[in-house]
Amino acid sequence: MAMTAGADSPTDADTTVDEQFRSLLEGLRTSIPAVQVLFAFLLTAPLQGEFDALTEAERVAFAIAFYSSGAASVLLVAPSVHQRLRAPVTGMQRHSKRHLIWATWMGIAGSVMALVAISATVYLVSNVVFNFGVAAIATALTTALALWSWLFVPLISFRSR
Repeated sequence: MAMTAGADSPTDADTTVDEQFRSLLEGLRTSIPAVQVLFAFLLTAPLQGEFDALTEAERVAFAIAFYSSGAASVLLVAPSVHQRLRAPVTGMQRHSKRHLIWATWMGIAGSVMALVAISATVYLVSNVVFNFGVAAIATALTTALALWSWLFVPLISFRSR
């Protein structure tokens, strides 16, 4: 945390940024396990005997799910890596407003990638277990639910206090 010139305590702005960064990390800690469990599931899929029977569309859905869950993991973990890397190793200020903004955008990008991975996985599993029609409906409903609960509710429903 940065100190004001000649002062022994952090500034109010530094304390606020630190609290916001801590809050961001707490939120990411709840998202990361879900994405990593999905990634782990997808890691094992090609090792199953039935994987060879996937259609081209199912293989594309698998690739989208696999790579986007990997990207989501990287992006969601990045802010905590920043926290560990900055002050102790480099002596750089641990948090700044600019760093908080970047970390927030990484969390948002990671969440978008998680949604892509979830939607592609819903499509893949639904298409294998049922058929294309069920897969299309399940994917659309899952994506719509995520968009509603992740975007509409926080940005529109709670717009006014």
